[in-house]
Amino acid sequence: MFQEYDIIIVGAGHAGCEAAAAAANLGSRTLLITMNMATIAQMSCNPAMGGIAKGQIVREIDALGGYSGIVSDKSAIQFKMLNRSKGPAMWSPRTQNDRMMFAAEWRHMLEQTPNLDFWQDMVTELMLSPVDGGHHVSPPLRGGVGGGVVCGVRTFMGIEFRSKAVVLTNGTFLNGVIHIGEKHFGGGRTAEKAATGITEQLVSLGFESGRMKTGTPPRLDGRSLDYSKMTEQPGDENPGKFSFSEDTSPFQSNQKSKIKNQKSCYLTYTNDEVHDLLRTGFAQSPMFSGRIKGVGPRYCPSIEDKIDRFADKEKHQLFVEPEGWNTVEVYVNGFSTSLPEDVQYKALRKIKGFENVKMFRPGYAIEYDYFPPQQLHLTLETKLIENLYFAGQINGTTGYEEAACQGMMAGINAHLKINEKPEFILKRSEAYIGVLIDDLVTKGTEEPYRMFTSRAEYRILLRQDNADQRLTPFAYQLGLVDKERLDKVLEKYEKAQEVIKYFRKESIAPETINPVLEKLGSSPIEHKVKLFSILSRPEINYGDLYNGFPALKEYMDTTFSNNREIAEQAEILMKYDGYIEKEEEMAQKLNRLEYIVLHDNFNFSSLKSLSIEARQKLSKVKPRTLGQASRISGVSPSDISVLMIHLGR
Repeated sequence: MFQEYDIIIVGAGHAGCEAAAAAANLGSRTLLITMNMATIAQMSCNPAMGGIAKGQIVREIDALGGYSGIVSDKSAIQFKMLNRSKGPAMWSPRTQNDRMMFAAEWRHMLEQTPNLDFWQDMVTELMLSPVDGGHHVSPPLRGGVGGGVVCGVRTFMGIEFRSKAVVLTNGTFLNGVIHIGEKHFGGGRTAEKAATGITEQLVSLGFESGRMKTGTPPRLDGRSLDYSKMTEQPGDENPGKFSFSEDTSPFQSNQKSKIKNQKSCYLTYTNDEVHDLLRTGFAQSPMFSGRIKGVGPRYCPSIEDKIDRFADKEKHQLFVEPEGWNTVEVYVNGFSTSLPEDVQYKALRKIKGFENVKMFRPGYAIEYDYFPPQQLHLTLETKLIENLYFAGQINGTTGYEEAACQGMMAGINAHLKINEKPEFILKRSEAYIGVLIDDLVTKGTEEPYRMFTSRAEYRILLRQDNADQRLTPFAYQLGLVDKERLDKVLEKYEKAQEVIKYFRKESIAPETINPVLEKLGSSPIEHKVKLFSILSRPEINYGDLYNGFPALKEYMDTTFSNNREIAEQAEILMKYDGYIEKEEEMAQKLNRLEYIVLHDNFNFSSLKSLSIEARQKLSKVKPRTLGQASRISGVSPSDISVLMIHLGR
């Protein structure tokens, strides 16, 4: 009755959507199974994409041919480049999004993707076949020893879908429990039921599972708020975008009134009265009473956790974020809570601007199952079951962007595996995506993992502006982007190099540039110097020279039509020339260990020269290279030396 598929994706959140898009665009016959077709790509928490380090991930997904950047641009209601006051390695794009438009755009793009089918149902079991390639076993293999090859799924309605690979992207739905004060009930998201069956089966097959928790704030009626008492947070005056493609420019249609084409967020604060009211609910808090067993995100704590941990703080920031163009619903970023709804309501009314607040629904916490990611290969394929992949919160991460990039990589690698093609793994020096997956698989995580720029040792190389240069050639080799798109990337960087050559060649006289330098508090020059030398000064930027040196203005306008993207790219490469070169040298040295392969059957326990901890950790993680082994917690440099000697290095 139902056709067989190459790849089945379970779950249609951010990870599932990117996995489905990648697998289908590569040519695999793909089925996306979700419990509710109406909630595909739902923004379960805040209506925003990107932010610190996360914005870099969205640009990387786009550079690899994924959809997150395009959808974010098309549904954006505000754009901001964060950390502009810092160096370009820290610049991070962020969009505020129309929640309903975001989901609608994702669904539209998926429905226009060839090779992709949909099915609404709950997956309750995986179907497995023996490793020797025999026919599938029904019921699935069990026995607590793992092994086997996934060959499909069975749903709540009793339907069996066969496939060559399966990607699980279950989000917060695996045995999800929602907590509001002393109330708790099953659910994967508000008004949506939890998913059951899969955890129990995987544990019976030998997988280790755990519990994590996350939370969300109450949603409010924006008509009941007094924005005049808050601080407006507008978008950028000259807004950018995520996607490197040319057809997603959400705020560029009306150049004279760009700022009017964006919606503002607003900033307000809690206070001592708010904190005192919230404390009255602590006795009923599932977090403090012990009813919540899962570990919550360290870097996005609930408001009650913040008050408890930072008792000396008189106030905490709250960002009031609009949910879309055509709704009055707002999201209170910074007020995540699982306290009783009456306590939430009373406390909210004591916030400046919230005196007459009306709630649409209360905040809540949610507990869910996850599987420690050290049980995965770097391709995100599980070590116990062949052709079974995990992506997203099932791996212990938190955040749309982290989930989306895992989904894309799992979808790509599932396609490559079943077609007997080489796997696709990004190094830590190539992408934030590579950092994230290596961190998960090599180090594991005992709390919801969130990406930060500080996690990347090569962040000067992994900037948001050069994601296309780093990754689009890979996407072309894989077949996710066409030659035309690759050529545009190469052309952009060739033009940036032309600008750099001009700056290195062109000299500027003191009488021309000194008025500009003095105005900016920079030392004047006494004789002609190269433009490159002037731009290298920290206090000088491209715009200063463009406006103060007519010859440069004429060159850029005539040759490149003053293309902002090319100018910005050239400026970054010139200003950070020495730093980039040093980081590239460092990456090349450390990457040498990445080419020393450790075979899957390597017997670490037999090497008595290794420390006991190293033997235990190495046997558990089973690193694929010496480089990965060196990043495992508990494995010392002397342990790596032992391995190198054993390998004859």
